[in-house]
Amino acid sequence: MGEGCIKNLGNEIKSRGLKKSLIVTDKILVNIGLVKKLTNVLDENKIEYVIFDETKPNPTVTNVNDGLKILKDNGCDFVISFGGGSPHDAAKGIALVAANGGEIKDYEGVDRSAHPQLPLMSINTTAGTASEMTRFCIITDEDRHVKMAIVDKNVTPIIAVNDPELMLDMPKSLTAATGMDALTHAIEAYVSTIATPVTDACAEKAIELISKNLRDAVFNGKDIKARDNMAYAEYLAGMAFNNASLGYVHAMAHQLGGFYDLPHGVCNAILLPHVVRYNAEVSKEKLRKVAILLGVNPHIVNENNSADLAIEEIVKLSNDIGIPKGIKELGAKEEDFTILATNALKDACGFTNPKQATLEEIIEIYRSAM
Repeated sequence: MGEGCIKNLGNEIKSRGLKKSLIVTDKILVNIGLVKKLTNVLDENKIEYVIFDETKPNPTVTNVNDGLKILKDNGCDFVISFGGGSPHDAAKGIALVAANGGEIKDYEGVDRSAHPQLPLMSINTTAGTASEMTRFCIITDEDRHVKMAIVDKNVTPIIAVNDPELMLDMPKSLTAATGMDALTHAIEAYVSTIATPVTDACAEKAIELISKNLRDAVFNGKDIKARDNMAYAEYLAGMAFNNASLGYVHAMAHQLGGFYDLPHGVCNAILLPHVVRYNAEVSKEKLRKVAILLGVNPHIVNENNSADLAIEEIVKLSNDIGIPKGIKELGAKEEDFTILATNALKDACGFTNPKQATLEEIIEIYRSAM
């Protein structure tokens, strides 16, 4: 963590005796020269590498297969992911299949693998997904138009690098979307049925940091302090949901992203207030704390108005940073809600939502988010 920490990566790699890396990233990060900050470190330390830059915004089975072929053809013995959640998830899929065989589809679900993946080091350029340190890997199955949730201890990276200097040029829209992703992680983990005092502490600090820093990170992208605080916030939120899991926001957002190829953070941001409303009756005390952490005067918050006030602050933050108002703007169609809801109820992220829904209730949440 911290400014310039990417420079420490060379020693970390050499201390482990690793020789040649597959760098998993995307073309934009290569074209703007950001990946050069990584390759300079590798060159200085005489560490070999080959670059796979075909990762899609919603990484696919094809991405995993293509990256795996390059890894094998070049004799790479470890993987570095560079970017946001998309390269991290693609790299996890590549590293997992490289060590376990078969296809990435074989590992959909919870702890389906037998062996640790190839060593993976994840370098973050966004402050949102926490994929650089979690056991969650989301890969789109193009054939089914479904995002597969692969939740497996063996996809956890061995090193995470959160250097805010790599985040200074992140566009406003991406800063906003990834920041709301982090807020969703924190809130969903906080109200999860398997939350603990440890995950609650992480979630509470994450919500506080996001409330105080996300607007500055969006509108003054060169503010290194805001960027650093958001890096800590997203990491803390990752610690929370890596242990307490998530809820219906993610279960439903995965379907929107897989079906329509939409940005994950934006889907989360739009759905979040609607799922909070659905969970309100069973999460009053937690939502009272969420409202306060988001800036509401604690003297006016009680269990009866906590959901309303928390939702009000979530919507206000989304509006302030330019998140679209509804999923209709993203191209969602009501005639698709039944299949989206059916798949959402199968998503592992929904199993720890504080209130279990029927198909009709999930459809109604989608409808309310239009």
